[in-house]
Amino acid sequence: MKPFSTIIAHELRLALRGGGDMLTLVLFFVIVGAIVPFAVGPDKALLARIAPGIVWISAFLAMLLGLDRLFHADHEDGTLILLRQSELPLSAIVAAKVMAHWLVTALPLILASPVLAMLLAMDLETFLRTLMSLLLGTPALAAFGAIGAAVTVAIRRGGLIAPILIAPLSIPVLIFGVGTITATQSNAAMLFLAALSLMAVALAPFAAALAISSAED
Repeated sequence: MKPFSTIIAHELRLALRGGGDMLTLVLFFVIVGAIVPFAVGPDKALLARIAPGIVWISAFLAMLLGLDRLFHADHEDGTLILLRQSELPLSAIVAAKVMAHWLVTALPLILASPVLAMLLAMDLETFLRTLMSLLLGTPALAAFGAIGAAVTVAIRRGGLIAPILIAPLSIPVLIFGVGTITATQSNAAMLFLAALSLMAVALAPFAAALAISSAED
């Protein structure tokens, strides 16, 4: 368990050392959400209906910005080769990186969501449901992002291709994420979202490890 936690701590230290990246993600998240009302217009009723979707789309796009940090730098400097020789299975290493990726990308966005909620004039109940849906759904986005980053790790400009690969996988997350807030069967949507995240987090490390091994060989 110690090597696993060591990898997480190492990734967090690297992210905090370059703290500007997290600030960029948060600002991008808030700016995207704040721009949409200008395009929609001053219709408060319409804005209230689409606000959950705006938050989810902003979170999805912001998390795409952090994909390059997952494996690309380790591939460039040879760290991935060393990690494959460690006593910890590559799938466990990927799982640790996915967890750290969620902590440095999704968690700051969740913490910044009250700002976006105020800009979108969300009521308290809608905001709380939005917060819960982000907590349940963003692990799946992080897991799918790891798969996309692993598949394109050895491809030049792979950071431009990965979002295209993971977009179809992320559509159900966005649907259920918004459904937990707006649908009449919101509790069922929340359960489906939680199940989707659990399945993605459980399977993504093995899929990403296989992709990395194929790319490195």
